[in-house]
Amino acid sequence: MVAVNITVAPPLDRIITLAVLALDDLHVQERDLELDGPLADAASRLSRGADVEPHLAATRSMYRKLGIDPTKTRPSSEALLRRVKKGEGLPRINTLVDICNWCSAEFQLPYGLYDRETLNGHIQLRVGHDGEEYPGIRKDAVHLEGRPTLADASGAFGNPTSDSARSMVTPSTTRALLVIFVPREVPRTAIERVLDLTAERALRFAHGAEVFRQIIPAS
Repeated sequence: MVAVNITVAPPLDRIITLAVLALDDLHVQERDLELDGPLADAASRLSRGADVEPHLAATRSMYRKLGIDPTKTRPSSEALLRRVKKGEGLPRINTLVDICNWCSAEFQLPYGLYDRETLNGHIQLRVGHDGEEYPGIRKDAVHLEGRPTLADASGAFGNPTSDSARSMVTPSTTRALLVIFVPREVPRTAIERVLDLTAERALRFAHGAEVFRQIIPAS
């Protein structure tokens, strides 16, 4: 079993639980026609308000506890749901990203997805430093000051709103780290269900194997 060293620093450990999956031997494709039907069905249900898990309010509350206005800086999960409700469907990037977007919109929890080959050493969720930023995926600099930030020995690479270009998953990715940012009040049984369904979908459409799973903090 692969060990992934991740911790949550105070005061975030009282606000956020991380649900973590590591996947190996992946086969990520730009487009898989077998995903077209499930994603279209999911978008149709979500646009009608069906199948949305009751975590939207908790995630907004999590942002407020972090000092972030969720109506101005939206969790990635809520941004996806708003897109679907406008009739734009779920975005298509590649099979693994598409699956994470599907799960994030459905569970209303922010997902981070990272190529493990780009990560270096111990990973910590901490508060972003003064002036800290990184180039975002298909966007300009993402400002991290005062915001929850995933960082490794090489610096910051992810947060619940927008991840970095450095660690993004592409069709060449074979080893991925998936991190779900969960409000602390969500019970462990619900988190385990989210991990189970996320892993099942990821391995169905991107193949590979689950090599690590953890919920942090553990209680």
